[in-house]
Amino acid sequence: MSTAEQGPGPTRSRAGTEERSGARRDRARPPAPEPLPHPVVDNHCHLDIADGDWLGTAAAIAAAAAVGVPRIVQIGCDLPGARWAVEAAAEHDALVAGVAIHPNEAPRLAAAGRLDEALAEIERLAGAHDKVRAVGETGLDTFRTGEEGRAAQQESFRRHVDIAKRLGKTLVIHDRDAHDDVLRILDEGRAPDRWVMHCFSGDATFARECLDRGAHLSFAGTVTFKNAARLRDALAVTPLDRVLVETDAPYLTPTPYRGRPNASYLVPLTVRAMAEVLGCDLEELCRAIDANTEAAFGGAW
Repeated sequence: MSTAEQGPGPTRSRAGTEERSGARRDRARPPAPEPLPHPVVDNHCHLDIADGDWLGTAAAIAAAAAVGVPRIVQIGCDLPGARWAVEAAAEHDALVAGVAIHPNEAPRLAAAGRLDEALAEIERLAGAHDKVRAVGETGLDTFRTGEEGRAAQQESFRRHVDIAKRLGKTLVIHDRDAHDDVLRILDEGRAPDRWVMHCFSGDATFARECLDRGAHLSFAGTVTFKNAARLRDALAVTPLDRVLVETDAPYLTPTPYRGRPNASYLVPLTVRAMAEVLGCDLEELCRAIDANTEAAFGGAW
């Protein structure tokens, strides 16, 4: 497809993810699921990251809308991705943007003496357009960043928290194996009024800690995985007015297509699994997710 059909700028690839490790997997796009009875929002997606034979931004948006996912939050995780997210949100009515330096990118920029410059650009982008609703994904990741990079990662997180608060944006947090430190840094400077735990990865106890501080908890396809009982326990204690859904596409494809390319049109698989865990009516959950996303990201678009 041409660049114009894909949206602003070329698609990009991201290496080093769990979905791309190990043996070669089936990379064919899964079939579209049954549409949802009420629209929901995919609140965390990476449309700029090429994967397999995906058709491009416009087609991805159309495929999602066809199954009841008409709106998407496009997240940029580095400077090229953040610029792309802003341009895409300006071009496509279905999108709003989040911009940030990913926690695993921060130590590399710090080592090169470029972190301050990068954060200044993120702040400029965050304030550049009213469709930039979020600062994120930022946060902490001790799984991929060793001890030597953690000071830079934590400083970057603090700076993102400050940007979100000063600009009135939603803070979107990446947290991998860093629960206590995430809460400690949020408690140091007080969390923004609106913040989201992206791809929630904790247990029920950690869920309550986040909820007590005002978070919305966003659940991805991981909640459908057979070995994810603690995530389902966390979902079960999350009030209906605090729950969100996401893809983190093209990663974390829900069961039964785990390992194949993910996209926003597969959100219904995750929502149906969430309704079972919560023991609630599917339409009721969809309506709650839709309203919660607007509350979490500063209104409709």
